Amino acid sequence: MLSCYLFLIISLMISFRDVRVSTFDLSCTSPVFTPSALVVKYGDPANVTCVVCQKDCSGDSFGLEHAVGKVTQNGTTMIWTVDRLTEWDTFVVCYYNNDAGAQCFSILDITIYQPPESVSISFVNHTGMMFENQQYTLQCSVQNVAPVQSLTVTFYRGNTALGHLQSRSEKKKPVNETFTLNITPSREGDGAQYWCEAKLELGPAGSQRPPVVTSEKLPAIVHYGPELKEPPNPDVITITEGDTLHLNCSSVGNPSPSYTWTLPTNSPSYSGSVLTIKSVGFEHEGQYICTVSNPIGTVTKEFNIDVQGECCQILPGKRVTEDQSQYYFTN
Repeated sequence: MLSCYLFLIISLMISFRDVRVSTFDLSCTSPVFTPSALVVKYGDPANVTCVVCQKDCSGDSFGLEHAVGKVTQNGTTMIWTVDRLTEWDTFVVCYYNNDAGAQCFSILDITIYQPPESVSISFVNHTGMMFENQQYTLQCSVQNVAPVQSLTVTFYRGNTALGHLQSRSEKKKPVNETFTLNITPSREGDGAQYWCEAKLELGPAGSQRPPVVTSEKLPAIVHYGPELKEPPNPDVITITEGDTLHLNCSSVGNPSPSYTWTLPTNSPSYSGSVLTIKSVGFEHEGQYICTVSNPIGTVTKEFNIDVQGECCQILPGKRVTEDQSQYYFTN
């Protein structure tokens, strides 16, 4: 049986679970666990084999201490098994006394994990629409996960990872943990979906497919001011009398912008992104101003039109008739 000193050391070692194998004498050859580390889902069965010593065991002074489960022995090989591992602070210690009188032992590195029960995402102190270039905080809540120090939370916008976060907690038992990330949305993010992923990184002894739980998708509505699809043209637009004129003021914005045109003639007010004049006359010369606005902002686009006469020959017996020009506006 282990001495009281050894039990004290075991208690200390369990408190600092990052230490996998310990011996307290240079003459010791450590007992060997197979596997060297154990990663077990809470409630699952587990087993491990310990070869206590090769040649320097002293009599019957060797064994395997354990908090739960049972041990079978085959010579100096000890096999520990448990049907359901439900003790978060469990330990397994393999030990022996060598010929020099030293106590040699190894403590099995055991990680008991529990995948997140649920993962959810939300905005902190905000609901509804967002505005471009303003800061907002995303919150990812992970419920009932262990060990939390092995947890990595990743925030996404669509398929783009925005940030990876980890907990500073060292608790072994299941906890609820909340992670936050500040974002500044842009118009390119309008309609995107935010979500988060919680992954347990259990190291090389863990599963090849780490336990992963994802949140629901959170759609984002980003409001931003109007932006012209085509930049203003400062040059004068020259067009021949009688031709068709198209003035394009198309814009993007959220909410969808409205259009107001200021014309050089006393014409009725019109709205629409594209102004079409079927047959241009000299009365259509001048400056056209398109004002695009939504609740976020306003932009304007100016067009300066110069109408030139068409040099033509009037044949005998023919008469030129005036074709009434018309405005057409389209969205």
